[in-house]
Amino acid sequence: MKQVMTIAGSDSGAGAGIQADLKAFAAMGVYGTTVITSVTAQNTTGVADIHDVPVSNIRAQIRALFDDFDIAAVKTGMLASAEIVACVAEELRRAGERPLVVDPVMIAASRAALMREGALPELIARLLPLATVTTPNLHEASVLADMRVETGEEIREAARRIRDLGSRWVLVKGGHGEGKEAVDVLYDGREFLEFRAPRLVTRCVHGTGCTYASALAARLALGESVPRAARNAKAFITEAIRRGIEVGRGNGPTNPLYLLPEWTIDA
Repeated sequence: MKQVMTIAGSDSGAGAGIQADLKAFAAMGVYGTTVITSVTAQNTTGVADIHDVPVSNIRAQIRALFDDFDIAAVKTGMLASAEIVACVAEELRRAGERPLVVDPVMIAASRAALMREGALPELIARLLPLATVTTPNLHEASVLADMRVETGEEIREAARRIRDLGSRWVLVKGGHGEGKEAVDVLYDGREFLEFRAPRLVTRCVHGTGCTYASALAARLALGESVPRAARNAKAFITEAIRRGIEVGRGNGPTNPLYLLPEWTIDA
């Protein structure tokens, strides 16, 4: 079984972060391993507290996994500080090349900040040059590209600018946009590909970015090309949103495990 690593924060509400990543990995048929960078106290309504894991422990987690597992792909999520970004980039470079999906997590669905001052320049300078695919949403693309990102042409220009920062592919996700369709744009420096799906009206969008990026990393681990992996991940996240789970009082989570059959054990 292919083994995949997620380097991200923990979500106590289990809708995003490493919890969502593990669900997506399982749904894709790969074995998920985890490096926890931050522990958050959060639920569907917001983030109450964030505790960053010491960099020495993050480094130890990464090395322990690479020492024992045959990691076929890596996905990064919440990297809250400059020190954490630098550590992760250094360890990934040390471990050697493999598919890397960078989800540049900046804010939660509740709008809580998940990246502190100083972390973004480190992510741009150290991590994006290692990335196979970077997966910003419209807000993150706007920050990375230093421009407004709303229209189709603005999305394409942002993809160009972000790719110039070092990532081999850029997938700008249009889920936060407007219109009847959610259109994602994939760019490799030569051509643009679009992935379209109906825009779903639902409150179950917590963990969307995490789930999408993890599915993409899993498909790359399974040997798919970036365009094929992105297309399959797009179809997967669309259905996970459609079948989102109505829990909590805020933004409910997507449902990465929608493919599992429903069953019960008689008491």
